[in-house]
Amino acid sequence: MTRKIFYGWYIVGVGFICYLTSSFALSSTLSVFMKPLTSEFGVSRGVFSFIRSGEVMFSSVIAFLVGPLIDRYGARWLIVTGALVAGTGYILLSQVQVFWQFMVIRWLPITVGDTLMGYMVINVMISRWFISKRGRAISIANMGNGIAKTTIPLVAVGLFALVGWRNTWMVFGLVTFAMVLLPAILLVRRSPEDMGFQPDGALAPPESSPGDNPGPGAFPAHPADIQWTRAEAVRTSTFWLLVITYGTVTFGIIGLNLHIHPYITDIGYSPEVASAVMGMMALTQTAGNLVWGVVGEHLDVRKAAAAQFLLQACGLALALAYTGLASVSVGFVIYGFGLGGILVIRELLWANYFGRVSLGRVRNLGIMITRTGTTVGPPFFGFFHDYTGSYLLSFGVFIAALLLSAVLVLAVRPPLKTDSGPGGETLRGTP
Repeated sequence: MTRKIFYGWYIVGVGFICYLTSSFALSSTLSVFMKPLTSEFGVSRGVFSFIRSGEVMFSSVIAFLVGPLIDRYGARWLIVTGALVAGTGYILLSQVQVFWQFMVIRWLPITVGDTLMGYMVINVMISRWFISKRGRAISIANMGNGIAKTTIPLVAVGLFALVGWRNTWMVFGLVTFAMVLLPAILLVRRSPEDMGFQPDGALAPPESSPGDNPGPGAFPAHPADIQWTRAEAVRTSTFWLLVITYGTVTFGIIGLNLHIHPYITDIGYSPEVASAVMGMMALTQTAGNLVWGVVGEHLDVRKAAAAQFLLQACGLALALAYTGLASVSVGFVIYGFGLGGILVIRELLWANYFGRVSLGRVRNLGIMITRTGTTVGPPFFGFFHDYTGSYLLSFGVFIAALLLSAVLVLAVRPPLKTDSGPGGETLRGTP
């Protein structure tokens, strides 16, 4: 008898679609619009960069509030609501007349919608369904992000030339409605236990610990299912090392993603060439998702994280040191391959160390703290360019941040939680 496909892979498929459409809100997409919009609205790159700072700040607060909702109710209606709100926001962008209107719409409906249907919700949802195959499951979903980054900048440039920047946002809104709503409503389920499965498709439930009474819809006892409250998590060094490590990196990633298109055009290349280089970078990021997903399942995830930080630093240094098209392209391709590991390895670290039962509340608290500190990234890149006329300093600081993070992540250890087992024993997260 042919075994049916494990339902968790349908969940991954919905995650893939959400990643495709949430790319409309990404810095790399907004980057294509920076020069035309700063010219039309009469603002500097530094001021324009506050769009991303506000988005990061609002998304971190929303993530903090949404985390417990994912743990309790699942992701279906969060994704549906997010698609409706974000799609409406894109359509509203087509109607703005002044810069502050564009900024507020990006900050509120688009940021709210993107957070509800974006990577924070998707990765927690997928982590519920997979443990041993979590790396490849997250990486497959993340391919939607990479494919979108490969194509959306070129699509945006083409639409911009064909119908103008306003109607380009209108198209993005309609596509969001069309692609996300129905799959989310029909396919998303809270957990494998709700459908009679265990994570990764196992049919037999694991042995329950004495005294366990999970209750309807709760997760049975499992080594990856240690319960953590936010208060308990913040008392561990693991939590803070992950927050500092990825806060340091995200500072630069958000800033670079917004300014990469202007950087490439500043050094003498056309918008089409800049979009093509971004597409190549995203293509290797997509390939990197798959590679890093498998690597994360078989190698110490801390070493994998350090390796991808070093690759990013080397690639960015090459793209900055030499302005020939070959060097810039190869440099950003190397950077993109390393970046593919961020989205996968980071989620494996959080899920492996803090389990899947309380991952939403713990993970999103980490996101709130991390991203609040990284709001300065986009304006840092923008204002230093306004002041110096170059991205040399800001790119150099990002390279140093990547090297520092490669060291910090190696110091992360599985968290210890005492007096939580049936006999009051010490429980440790997955190494």
